[in-house]
Amino acid sequence: MFLGWGRSWLVLVLAGLALAGCSAMPSTGPSSGDVKSANSKDADSLPYALVRLTPEAIGVLSQATPRLMFSNTGRRAPREIKFGVGDVVSVTIFEAAAGGLFIPREAGVRPGNFISLPNQTVDSAGNITVPFAGAIPAKNRTPGEVQQTIVDRLKNRAIEPQAVVSLIDQRTSLVSVFGEVNNPSRFPLNAAGDRILDAITRAGGPKGQGFDTWVMLERGGNRMTVPFGSLVYEPANNGYVDANDTIYVYREPQTFVAFGASGQQGQFNFEAWRISLAEALAKAGGLNDSLADPASVFVYRGESRDVAEKLGIDVSRFSTPLVPVVYVVNLRDPATYFLATKMQIRNKDVLYASNATAVETAKILQFIRLVNATVNDPIVTATNAYTLRGAIRGAGTATAATATNP
Repeated sequence: MFLGWGRSWLVLVLAGLALAGCSAMPSTGPSSGDVKSANSKDADSLPYALVRLTPEAIGVLSQATPRLMFSNTGRRAPREIKFGVGDVVSVTIFEAAAGGLFIPREAGVRPGNFISLPNQTVDSAGNITVPFAGAIPAKNRTPGEVQQTIVDRLKNRAIEPQAVVSLIDQRTSLVSVFGEVNNPSRFPLNAAGDRILDAITRAGGPKGQGFDTWVMLERGGNRMTVPFGSLVYEPANNGYVDANDTIYVYREPQTFVAFGASGQQGQFNFEAWRISLAEALAKAGGLNDSLADPASVFVYRGESRDVAEKLGIDVSRFSTPLVPVVYVVNLRDPATYFLATKMQIRNKDVLYASNATAVETAKILQFIRLVNATVNDPIVTATNAYTLRGAIRGAGTATAATATNP
């Protein structure tokens, strides 16, 4: 009776496992099939796109490194400094001969017939004042533009006038550099132009080694952030700074996380400004030889829509600025290891190694064995108890018979 009931229970358990599949088993994450199907039974699940790691994909990703997108990063020359309210300027006016507006006739002819006006500050209206020329607009204008205005105002009164306007004290075309630098400061731009690294150097340079340092450039209410290493190793990012730019240098270790059947699980620091997928896998202890399926290694990342489109993804399926992408890495293919050395890991990437199918099957068999043992143990115990009781009863009967017939 007990044996029949136990077998019936075991059949029910096996039937339940057959219906539930591997989802009934404990696991470190989704199975390879679940990831590659890109389908979820949960209606609220976030959709994502699958991309196989191929040479073509590596080519697209190599062109998608973070860059400073402000307009001046590609310029070969800095913008000319313009005057602002509060700047102190000097004005010198030349005439071709004595007897003009500024040089008296009795002064005679001498080299450099000129007059220097007292230094003056660009007023709150953005003007400077020149005798006989009136208020000259200076705000947001270059020295050459101010000079030409002065000449135009005086040419009908002075003898072939020329003007030289110089910046004496620069108080508006300033750049602020602060954060993790040795000498946070606010300083005027050089006329020759300052690149971002020049500005950081003028502030004493970064405090750290640089691989975990980030640089944020704020300009006109817009912000862009890149790793410090990208300014050093990718000159296109090291553009010229503009007046009133703010540069914030801060330290934030770049990290990735590893889950699943990797040798170790957790969060890992880059400890370099850039690492490859192969290096990231090595940092995570490689793959667990007894659990992992080398053909089912995945990299989770959000890509911009233009990069996703270049990867062949139908971006119309996604409404967000970043498209969730899962890169499928088949490490059973020996050639994929070359690609793994070329794919760059990005900050906050997720690496997931799925369990092999054989591992999931072994879990099911182990569970069946546990259920079978759980069912059989009471039956065996009851059987043994019944047998023992019969043996004791038989022994008692034999003893009584011996006592009656000595």
